[in-house]
Amino acid sequence: MGMSVTTSIATEADAERILKLQYLCYQSEAELYGDWAIEPLTQSLDSLSAELKDRHVLVARLGDEVVGSVRGWVDADGVGRIGRLCVHPRMQRHGLGTRLVRGMEQRLAEDERPVSGYRLFTGHRSLGNLRLYERLGYRRTDVEEVSTGLSFIAMEKSVPELAATA
Repeated sequence: MGMSVTTSIATEADAERILKLQYLCYQSEAELYGDWAIEPLTQSLDSLSAELKDRHVLVARLGDEVVGSVRGWVDADGVGRIGRLCVHPRMQRHGLGTRLVRGMEQRLAEDERPVSGYRLFTGHRSLGNLRLYERLGYRRTDVEEVSTGLSFIAMEKSVPELAATA
C-alpha cells in the first residue's frame, strides 16, 4: 500500500526538516551557477524559524517526511510573493511543485490584504523552473543581472489568471 502526499501549513516543528530539504534541493542550483554561497544554502535555522512566524509556509509530506516546501507573503503593494519552492529530487516531475505553487497562490488570495497578482523569480539557467512557472501562467517581466554568471528572471501572474490555470 502506497502513501499519498499531503500538503499543509508548516509549523515551527517543521523548521529543521524544511531547512534540510532546502539544503538538499538547492545543491543543484549552486552547481548550476558555480556558487555554493547562495542564500538557500547558508540560511540559518533561526532565520527560517522567523520566516515561519512572518510568512505563509506550506509543506508537502509523504508520511512524516517533508518532501516539498514553498513560502509566500503579500507585500505592501498587494503583490503575492512566492519563493523558495523546493521538492525532494526523488519526488520531482510528479506535479508536486505545481500543487505547492497553486496552494500558495490560494493561501495568499485568502490573506487579509487583497492580492493584485503574484510575483516570483528564478535564475536564468534554471530551465525546469522557468518551464514550470510558465505552465502555471507566469510571464517573464524583468531580468536583473546579479553577477556575470547569474541573472534573476522575474515572473508575474495576475489574479484572474489563477482561475484560468486551476
